Amino acid sequence: MLILELNDISLAFGGLQALEGVSFAVTPGTVQAVIGPNGAGKTTLFNLITGFLAPQSGQVVFQGDEIQGRPPHQVARLGIARTFQLVQLFDHMTVLENVMVGRHRLSKAGLLAGALRLPWTRHEEQSIRERALEELNFVGLSDRAEQPAAALPLGLKRLLEIARALAAEPTLLLLDEPASGLDAVETERLQEMILALRERGLTILLVEHDMGLTMEVADRIAVLNYGQLIATGTPREVQRNPEVIAAYLGTDWQT
Repeated sequence: MLILELNDISLAFGGLQALEGVSFAVTPGTVQAVIGPNGAGKTTLFNLITGFLAPQSGQVVFQGDEIQGRPPHQVARLGIARTFQLVQLFDHMTVLENVMVGRHRLSKAGLLAGALRLPWTRHEEQSIRERALEELNFVGLSDRAEQPAAALPLGLKRLLEIARALAAEPTLLLLDEPASGLDAVETERLQEMILALRERGLTILLVEHDMGLTMEVADRIAVLNYGQLIATGTPREVQRNPEVIAAYLGTDWQT
């Protein structure tokens, strides 16, 4: 079964056609990239998948069920997590607390049980803390666990967002420009992380402008231009596609 299917998705904002008849599918356990110039509709597509927007036509199918139009919290409970193009963290919380928040969908304790500090809720909180520390270690931020999230530079904030998303144990992870703000060493680490997550069996949908990173980690690529899907295929196939070269990649990619 395909993990995600986008069937003829269209959405307009006033007179601007953000997406028009976009269709492609994602196979479980793969990295699917979505590329295209600024304004192509990539983040809009992420917002449609995760429930922040609803398409005017078409279907978003996750693990066999249509999910378009469902609110974000319901989509998250199904097993879809994401990061954002503009980092969204709880700056007043510590790095560790931000990741612990990411496990809220898996928590069994309600507000009253948590307030009463019942023994089983304390055990659950400790379990959440331990798992959050594991994800911080995975992204290389365990030594900053008690620092305020606001104190991190942009590149590390992006890694923190990834750790928070992973804490929810998603089936599908959407990464929106995760390399933006990273230096060369951090980008290489990000590449290793994405490949390691694929080895875990996690399915990843990636929007990224760093073509070196994208070509290294993606199994397949979908290319958007002015809200329309102009190509899909393997990285090599996309690199050789004349329409993609003209619209986005440029002649330097004709190798």
